[in-house]
Amino acid sequence: MNKKWTAIIAASSVLFVTGCNAAEKTDGEEKEAIELVYVAWESEVASNHVIKEALEQAGVDVTLTTVEQGIMWSSVAEGKADGFVAAWLPNDMKSDYETYGDKVEDLGANLEGAKTGLAVPAYMDIESIADLHSDVVTEITGIDAGAGIMTTTEEVVEAYGLEGITLIASTDAMMTAQLDSDYQKEEPIVITAWQPHWKFQSYDLKFLEDPKGIYEANGEIRTMVRHGLKEDAPISYKVLDQFYWTPEEMNEVMLLMEEDGLTPEEAAKKWVNDNQARVDEWLVGIKESAA
Repeated sequence: MNKKWTAIIAASSVLFVTGCNAAEKTDGEEKEAIELVYVAWESEVASNHVIKEALEQAGVDVTLTTVEQGIMWSSVAEGKADGFVAAWLPNDMKSDYETYGDKVEDLGANLEGAKTGLAVPAYMDIESIADLHSDVVTEITGIDAGAGIMTTTEEVVEAYGLEGITLIASTDAMMTAQLDSDYQKEEPIVITAWQPHWKFQSYDLKFLEDPKGIYEANGEIRTMVRHGLKEDAPISYKVLDQFYWTPEEMNEVMLLMEEDGLTPEEAAKKWVNDNQARVDEWLVGIKESAA
């Protein structure tokens, strides 16, 4: 991960969301102000900064807050934050959805064709999770322990009887750094992986086949908001409800950050400027917008 924007994300991280405010006074007039929460995975960094740009075009003040996955769900369910655009469903965040699904409003998919699984470099002579054994690798390099893909991978390790192979928790950035190190030396490595993600453009990787069908094969990333947002912040609600893009578009933003070295803010602004027609689809029906 690019060090420039890793530091920015770390500096903005908080342990708890303290509250939200749907409107604030600006020059005597009320202006919508919302807080979106997200986990600091590169895919979600991209999506949140892009939707922030779109909301700001609609005249909304937006605060982005990085949190752990469980807090992302609970904060919106409890009305402490306004929403998130990072619900990987139906499998990877199934437990969170079962716990909080009736306490949030599901606005549906903002991206379709999401995929999760175990991935390896193409130079490794292995095609299926069923063929994994400790003679190949002794570790699966993962991300943060609370992530849905980690819980799913624990199920995979048990279901496939992967004895002698340990799932290692780290972070998205640490996992990618380990991948880069091993890849350059053409050493074996197995990682928890998902698409969209820029690493599939930067490295020659392949998903291992999952004959038991445990991982997400054709999932969605959905938008969730707190109950009452439609009434409190109708402009924000409408933009979030209309937000939809493709895995390819999300990857474009991530590559701007990773390969071009742009900060999340810079990457989002560039992508929005280059794709205003797409953003305009999210702003349909909104008359007042900020330049």
